[in-house]
Amino acid sequence: MNNVKALVLAAGKGTRLQTEGINLPKVMRLADGKPLLHYVLAALEFLPTEDVILVVGYQREAVLEAYPQYPHAVQAEQHGTGHAVQCAAHLLQGFDGHVLICCGDTPLVQKSTFESLVELHLKEGNACTMLSAILDEGGNYGRVLREEDGSFKCIVEARDCTPEQAAVHEVNVGTYLFHVPELLAALDQLTDNNAQGELYLTDCPAIIKAAGYRVGVCDTCSEREMLGVNTVEQLQEVEDILRGLR
Repeated sequence: MNNVKALVLAAGKGTRLQTEGINLPKVMRLADGKPLLHYVLAALEFLPTEDVILVVGYQREAVLEAYPQYPHAVQAEQHGTGHAVQCAAHLLQGFDGHVLICCGDTPLVQKSTFESLVELHLKEGNACTMLSAILDEGGNYGRVLREEDGSFKCIVEARDCTPEQAAVHEVNVGTYLFHVPELLAALDQLTDNNAQGELYLTDCPAIIKAAGYRVGVCDTCSEREMLGVNTVEQLQEVEDILRGLR
């Protein structure tokens, strides 16, 4: 897949994981003996190592020492997922292919799920395709809203949902495939006019759609796969799943 690269967001501190006195970047916390990032990179092995870019930040030396073979970009201060991608934009300039953007703290996503996202994106000729999951209860995840014809409309963050929108079962997983030129143009239009004062990558699909390009949704992610690690309890849950205990 010489026309597809990947960008793995791995800059976070993981503040809620620091409670045990372990001062590691979130993606370097161990689950079943291996860093969370190990599992994400293993699922991306269908891409050449030189095409998988790590966005590092907090204690980046620990990440780069463990994975020196991967190209990287630095997000020195964390101002949101959109900002993280902006920090790596210089490594994508002039590339007329596609980039898969995912999080380094979601170790359960399967290679087959990433591949199904790429396959659908290329088949439909999309400028952006987002990965979604169907949940019994949407919880704190952003909802994926669709037009009457089933095409993508927008993402609404959980705290901004109306009761009707909150009842939607399809949620945003936080993994995307973008055609790079449209992504770079959308990144330039991001604003931090939101409750967190951050630049959200979740705003890019709607920006791209508004510019007249096709945005698709791939709903092949399972509820278990999308589990991210933000707390000690979630780390234990992921470890139990990896060990086959759940």
